[in-house]
Amino acid sequence: MSRGYTGYLTGILAAAVLLVPFVFWYLLQVAPAAGPPPKVEPAAWRFAPSSLPLQASPLGPPPHDRPLLTHVQVFDLDQDGRLDVLACDAQRLGVFWYRQTEAGQWDERPLLEPWPFGPPAHVTVVDLDQDQDLDVLVSDLGNVWPTNARVGRAVWLENLGDWRFQPQVLLDDVRRVTDVQAGDLDGDGDLDLVVAEFGFDQGRLLWLENMGGQAFRERQLMAAPGPIHVPLADYDGDGDLDIATVFTQEEEEVWGFENLGGGRFDPRPRLLYSTPNHDLGGAGLVQCDLDQDGDPDLLLSAGDNLDLVYHYPQPYHGCIWLQNLGSWRFQPRRLAHFGGTYAAAPGDLDGDGDLDVALVSIFNDWARPGAASLAWLENDGRQHFTPWQIADQPTSLCTVACGDLNGDGRADIVAGGLHIKEPFDRTGRITLWLSRHAAGSAQAGTGAQAGARP
Repeated sequence: MSRGYTGYLTGILAAAVLLVPFVFWYLLQVAPAAGPPPKVEPAAWRFAPSSLPLQASPLGPPPHDRPLLTHVQVFDLDQDGRLDVLACDAQRLGVFWYRQTEAGQWDERPLLEPWPFGPPAHVTVVDLDQDQDLDVLVSDLGNVWPTNARVGRAVWLENLGDWRFQPQVLLDDVRRVTDVQAGDLDGDGDLDLVVAEFGFDQGRLLWLENMGGQAFRERQLMAAPGPIHVPLADYDGDGDLDIATVFTQEEEEVWGFENLGGGRFDPRPRLLYSTPNHDLGGAGLVQCDLDQDGDPDLLLSAGDNLDLVYHYPQPYHGCIWLQNLGSWRFQPRRLAHFGGTYAAAPGDLDGDGDLDVALVSIFNDWARPGAASLAWLENDGRQHFTPWQIADQPTSLCTVACGDLNGDGRADIVAGGLHIKEPFDRTGRITLWLSRHAAGSAQAGTGAQAGARP
């Protein structure tokens, strides 16, 4: 080989080596598929204090050891006109119903005792058998810790009346299940199911066609690990229920599945949101009409740091609003930079008629005094949001819901703690933050503290 040729080849290789970092930077920052380079801001670990008149109080028994609450839900389960709280507890193993027996008085009831399944991840309240009472669908995680073992289930707790529930397993021998939602997907009048089979590095999105007699036919929509939530809504405005989900293991993506009618889904799912940052830490997806324009939007929370060695707030953590523009176009807009954001819940917290957003943090910088665990985003009515801090403890909150629990016309907040990382000196199981505008709200706070087992 001649010296000239060798020198020429060496020059090409040197240029290639120099260009590699630039190419990767370009792909991650300014490639057309990723959109324009985002403005990177530091992760907020605290905000200015909120002026909302909220009173905090624990719900249920005091925390034992390290609480592991995976989901809280606000719903009037017994349809008596007073909102109740449902909670999935992976430490005490069960789904607990906090029934509001009178204004501000709470009665704790396990829906099943003893609990015959694994750690529950999520509950959905729906009249599955259409007998005019409310049943509960439970996503059985099977194991809190990552595994591909087939330990998951979809469980129906049939409401028998008199506060009694009978379990029926609708889907078994699958990997960890994180969400089950119900809706008439094929237009035949009964309720079908959509299941998020999270697994670990293997997972699937399924829909289960209701064949009658509590029999369901399994149909796979996508094979990919890490689907968390599967909110159903008519995202394209054509009159039937579509499916959205967020995958958070190998990729960080939100997908939409268009219902074509008659139990058929478009074989080409639609990518609604993606990011080249595989450390984003997507933690949940909530459907709501945030701008109240008549079509369903999505709220994506990002702050799961379990894949990282150091669980500190990251500049890309926070809440992203996917605004529905129609024709399956969703415009992402970051509402807040908030370290460790694990869950979001919409609600009119200040009573001005628009939707605000409550956020909780599981991986904030808890070594810094005053690091926020609960914040809210105030909507000025034009979808401009201002963050305010509500609380700095309990720490490690992973689930939040909003609802007017005391009937004063403003949304209250309920949140649960998942304490798998330090610190363990500011633990909390379930906490209520009740608005103090109603005459009986002070009493409501006292009642919440007294939640006791029957």
